Amino acid sequence: MSSTEKVAALVRLGQYLTSDDPALETVKERAFQANGWFTPEFIDLALRQISDNFLDAARLNSWINAYPELNNGKPARTVGIVTAGNIPLVGFHDWLCGFVSGHNVRLKLSSKDVILMQHVLDKMNEWHPEWAEQTTVQDMLKNCDAYIATGSNNSSRYFQYYFAQYPHIIRRNRTSVAILTGEETQGELEGLADDISIYFGLGCRNVTKVYVPQGYDFTALLEALRKYSYLADHHKYKNNYDYNLALILLNNSPFMTNESVLLQEAAPLFSPLSVLNYGYYTDKDALAAELQVSEDLQCLVGRGFTPFGTAQQPLLTDYADGVDTMEFLSKL
Repeated sequence: MSSTEKVAALVRLGQYLTSDDPALETVKERAFQANGWFTPEFIDLALRQISDNFLDAARLNSWINAYPELNNGKPARTVGIVTAGNIPLVGFHDWLCGFVSGHNVRLKLSSKDVILMQHVLDKMNEWHPEWAEQTTVQDMLKNCDAYIATGSNNSSRYFQYYFAQYPHIIRRNRTSVAILTGEETQGELEGLADDISIYFGLGCRNVTKVYVPQGYDFTALLEALRKYSYLADHHKYKNNYDYNLALILLNNSPFMTNESVLLQEAAPLFSPLSVLNYGYYTDKDALAAELQVSEDLQCLVGRGFTPFGTAQQPLLTDYADGVDTMEFLSKL
């Protein structure tokens, strides 16, 4: 299978994922019924992002050409991939890397995101049955030559134990933060609202904490976050909001709210669902330097960093945890 054939197949997939094909519409509805966090809006957003940023011909060719060692004639290895399920098709990029690299991929899908990923694989197999054996879905990943596993801090310890003797990439919990100066435009703050609220804030690229200078006025940020006030109509999200509000009130902790998101001053980078932590800084450069070496950080959002509103628009080269998956696969 040549890279030209692969790119053509992937471009076709991208066109399909943004189409109004009845089969795809049915699958999206099933995915929402199976996982209430996968709303139609956020499924469509994930599919559009994958199509635009991952499955564009020019982007794919440039990405593949950056790894000439993929064509060195080495035999294909078997790579086991354990996917997460926090946002729709979050495991797609790992599968894409395995597919493009030519290895045999064995997928252990998250129970939270089986339907969408299985449909992607089914369509690829329908169009190209000769490639069907390259990717299989399995409940148990055994006898693989290498592993890529994404999970919580707790599950990552088990992955590290079980896969220690094999080449591996083990990912743990990460999150994203933003540094504000107080000079942001309304458009930048609305972009930050996207970074915070898309996918209900469940992704590792979602901003869960903002750092602000002393004396910062939160009024404009709270107003920008009203863009996602409708999330409070989602019963799962509203349950989290009510629960966290009750905890804050019981602890008599200071907070701010626009009735759909809670802002509280707190040290952790991670915040509960429906809560945005904030903290103050005195030296922006020193803070940025400290954050950029944190093992908990996925994205740093702000002027001079990841632009506001783009945290949930990763490109092919935006590898999770900063580990180049394609380089890892090319050396097997």
